[in-house]
Amino acid sequence: MQVSSRGELMEGWVLVSSLKPVASVTGVQLPICSTCGVQYGAPRADCPICLDERQYVGWGGQQWTTLAELRAGGRRGRLDEEGPGVIGVGAVPSVAVGQRALLIRSPSGNVLWDCVGYLDDDLAAEIQDLGGISAIAVSHPHFYGVMTEWGRAFDAPVYVHAADRDWVARPDPVIEYWTGDTHRIAPGMTLINAGTHFAGGTVLHWADDPEGRGALFSGDIFMVVMDRRWVSFMYSIPNFIPERPSTIRRALALVEPFAFERIYGAFWGRVVSTDGAAAVQRSAERYLRFVEESGS
Repeated sequence: MQVSSRGELMEGWVLVSSLKPVASVTGVQLPICSTCGVQYGAPRADCPICLDERQYVGWGGQQWTTLAELRAGGRRGRLDEEGPGVIGVGAVPSVAVGQRALLIRSPSGNVLWDCVGYLDDDLAAEIQDLGGISAIAVSHPHFYGVMTEWGRAFDAPVYVHAADRDWVARPDPVIEYWTGDTHRIAPGMTLINAGTHFAGGTVLHWADDPEGRGALFSGDIFMVVMDRRWVSFMYSIPNFIPERPSTIRRALALVEPFAFERIYGAFWGRVVSTDGAAAVQRSAERYLRFVEESGS
């Protein structure tokens, strides 16, 4: 992929750059859970996200950090291409769960899919040079990271499904709660409430990707596994709690109308590059076959 110094894709595919200047990162002293990487609006004794059975409290007990501490400890932003028109956004060394976000470089404005538990002024400036961020959408609470900080820095709405509203750790007017099964946030971009992993568990469909084949951004709502021809469906990934068959069937019905070849999972390199829609279907069939054979 080639980009100009102004963040425009070459070969005629020109991006709409953000006209809004990026703001300085301000919440550098707010507490971040060291285990899940989610930032809270004020100090507290515990992290409700980690106390939930889908996550865990670190073996050394509840521990906290801040953006200032992460920066002072050597963390820096990381940007790497993950697919056509898609840039991975993370930190080196990684923070907490270790997921990376994805900057979707759309002609109608860049969208950040999911968040990480890190942001500094240098990383924000690099992203601004790539056209900035017009909107942010997050799949589920484990990937909230410092999403409020991201939204404030880029003056961009942060879309969270209303079913997960109670998990939001740093409420702010920048967060927009949506309801229902689907929600269009930009031309060719639709949020889908698949509902696996969390009631508000969300995937993003991009109809107008540069290859013209469609792409699905799934976080770990549909978990791209090590054999990247397949995905899986888990209520809890670290604690190995399987998702309920009825929830998976609902998710399948919701994504069935959407065509996509690629599936972008939650972690670096976890991308199904071809036959994505069929991969979801056959993965679900395999999963349900094993679950139903066990008599559930």
